[in-house]
Amino acid sequence: MPGDTRWYVVHTYSGYENKVKSNIEKMVENRSMQDKILNVMIPVEKVEDKEKGKESERLLYPGYVLVNVAVEYDDDNRPRMSDETWLLIRNTRGVTGFVGPENTAIPLSYEEVIRLGVEKKTVEVSYDVGDTVTIIDGYLDGFTGVVEALDLENDYVKVTVSALFGKETTVELELDQVELAED
Repeated sequence: MPGDTRWYVVHTYSGYENKVKSNIEKMVENRSMQDKILNVMIPVEKVEDKEKGKESERLLYPGYVLVNVAVEYDDDNRPRMSDETWLLIRNTRGVTGFVGPENTAIPLSYEEVIRLGVEKKTVEVSYDVGDTVTIIDGYLDGFTGVVEALDLENDYVKVTVSALFGKETTVELELDQVELAED
């Protein structure tokens, strides 16, 4: 699978996250390895300081940096980064290792990447507010309802369902838990 990439977690000395990110990016540029190391990021959240009226960023995982790396596949069809890539990252000042057993870097699963907010799951929807949809996942699987609100950015839809005993209930679901109802 050429062109396949995976996210890896790099452990750093606490307080060195920005320096490690910067150093990796400089070495990638100097060694023309943009095709091997595609992205380096530090997970942060925006925090509003009400007293000062400012917004700042706070590290979500102090001591960790995430790296998106092109991978190869071993004989067991498991993804692994090249030795050259591993050495570049591992020998960066401030890096203490990778998350994984001993000297093995284990990539994050797709679910972990989405949960960490590293990449956004994109769902294309074929329905809009006012459309009748069928719920295809979850405890209301098989029920139909009407779309009341859509939030594509946050990946949810509000659906009013006529549930048990004819009582209407509004539920929030993920975008991929519903589909346009067939006429």
